[in-house]
Amino acid sequence: MQYEFLKNFPRRMKNVGLYAVLIQNSAQKMSWKQFGFSKFDEQLNLIFAVMLYIMEQSLKEENCTMDDIGAYIDTLNTRYLQKQITYEDCRKLGDFIVNVILSNEGRAMYFDGYDFEQNAYHIMHVSYVANRIVYLNQEVRRTSYYLTDDGYNLILSTLEIENNMKLTIHEMIFQMHLEKQSYDKAVDEIKNVFNLMRIQLQKIQEAMGKIRRNALNYSVKDYEEILLENLDTISDTKEKFQKYRELVRSRVKNLEEENINVRRLGEKEEENLENLRIIEGYLNRTIDEHQKILSSHFDLKALYTKELELLSQVSLIQRFSFRNDFYDKVLEKPASLGNLEYFLRPLFNQEPEKIYNLNKALLYQKPSVRNEEEDTEEILDFDEEAYQKEQEKKRKEKLKCYENSLGFLIEQTVETGEISLLQLQNKFQKAVSHQEETVFESQQETLKQLIPNVEIFKEIMVELIRNKEINIDALKRERSEFIQDQTTDFQLNEMLLQLCEGEFAAQKIRKIEVYRIEDGTTVIFNNVLTESGEKKSIRCSNILIRILRNEE
Repeated sequence: MQYEFLKNFPRRMKNVGLYAVLIQNSAQKMSWKQFGFSKFDEQLNLIFAVMLYIMEQSLKEENCTMDDIGAYIDTLNTRYLQKQITYEDCRKLGDFIVNVILSNEGRAMYFDGYDFEQNAYHIMHVSYVANRIVYLNQEVRRTSYYLTDDGYNLILSTLEIENNMKLTIHEMIFQMHLEKQSYDKAVDEIKNVFNLMRIQLQKIQEAMGKIRRNALNYSVKDYEEILLENLDTISDTKEKFQKYRELVRSRVKNLEEENINVRRLGEKEEENLENLRIIEGYLNRTIDEHQKILSSHFDLKALYTKELELLSQVSLIQRFSFRNDFYDKVLEKPASLGNLEYFLRPLFNQEPEKIYNLNKALLYQKPSVRNEEEDTEEILDFDEEAYQKEQEKKRKEKLKCYENSLGFLIEQTVETGEISLLQLQNKFQKAVSHQEETVFESQQETLKQLIPNVEIFKEIMVELIRNKEINIDALKRERSEFIQDQTTDFQLNEMLLQLCEGEFAAQKIRKIEVYRIEDGTTVIFNNVLTESGEKKSIRCSNILIRILRNEE
């Protein structure tokens, strides 16, 4: 080729075409004016703002219905754009942007890029958004929108760099901020890393969907590109991020122990602790996403191979005309229906009848000697379902321990409105000095309820100190407005809300406040079990827990 810089020219033009088709679709529409968007700049800004919202919902794996898009545009208009349009107009505007401009009213969109190597135009399909059917509250049927590969490429090209370099660069920047202890900036970078891996996983899932629909429509070139991209992603990412996670966990542990045992953390240290917890959470999700990409990578290879093999087998199958080879011949010679059995027999593979061989009865029968060890053998059942049930049972039992401990604290607090750990310690010490054995045993059971083990009690106290104020009414509003991810791990706010609405609903708890009492007092609980069953003593700062109720 004479001009080497013209190689891959259609690929360059595909990126140009993503903008060109979008601009063409928008510029030709007069409906913008009825919503007050007469300037082209205003129109284009709103289109990309909507696409960014759809991308954000896709990355969070949340629904993105037309009601959601309409509410989003209404919020943007109220706070920033200040157009004289109602909420219903905002919903119509969202429908216009998504279904008319981005989807071209369901008609296919194309852009031609000239291929200088083949001396011909290369027709490229353009698609920005796709949709799927979702059910809200398991009853209401809605259409949810998400970005396609073209949509992602368009959005990411407005700010980010090339795909093959994104993950590496963000990971390097994250490492740099982590080493410099700039945890607020490290949070932003680990979010970017996680989002990139989530996009990669969605690309694989989209490719598998195309292959299932028609493997011939998915080119070998596209297959190779996504495989190479997967290999770049999964090469050494997991090991590196596991090391980062161990480092973060170590720093979190040091700060938590210093906070509860040595001194109260400063404002900057508390901010660092909160950012480290966020980083740890995203590192866990990133490692999980890496594992999903690894599994999907092999699933994609297996699926593509299987579908191509099936297509090749279909071409070798010999077919016959049922009308010509059967129906017409029967009409010519109806008596041939008597031989219909021979025609149908291959369709019904019957099991052969089993006949007992009498010769076996006359043969010498060797007595079977059972090994005595067989009766003492332990049968191991490697049933994955049973294992999962056992693990789930253990998780529920542990969560019940958390719930009992928090419930005991609330129960003790509601009696007087506030209580400290020192007051609880004094209660148990009085019980120890009591002469009656039954009372002593009862108090020991109560202590076990408060402190199921050292690890659980420590985690509860750390979370209470970190949150300081838990507004129950605010948690109720948040639950009604946002969809929360279901988790089997301990979540302080979720569990407190559950207790306040259930067991302690009559108390009408509005807020729970937690304060560290800075008087130098050390609270000690003796003979407390650890998770491993060892007895230890807990030494911690004195904490005050206060409950505020809603006024009648």
